[in-house]
Amino acid sequence: MVGRIIALVSCIMCAVPFFIISTYGKDSFEPINFWSGDTTLKSKVKNIREYNENMAEMYKKCAVAFLFTGIGFVVVPILGIVMLCLDCTVGIFVVYRKYKKILSRYS
Repeated sequence: MVGRIIALVSCIMCAVPFFIISTYGKDSFEPINFWSGDTTLKSKVKNIREYNENMAEMYKKCAVAFLFTGIGFVVVPILGIVMLCLDCTVGIFVVYRKYKKILSRYS
């Protein structure tokens, strides 16, 4: 049972930064970064408000995915392991593709 709780807490620790980014970045005057330290977005993004709304929604979905993964660990540990592997492989690819689509829409 301790392992399940540790996995849940770890997934919550992964989800919290995504929730923070989505909450505080949505109303920001600066574009939400996908890559850390990317300073070129301000010149690329034309409609920052709508771009930030879409990025915040994407980050919120990432946070929810990690929360469900943590719950999966508590319910059935093997389910949590599978969900975590999917979050960290296929999920990252899907999020990257979504980011590129959002960036191209508002560039």
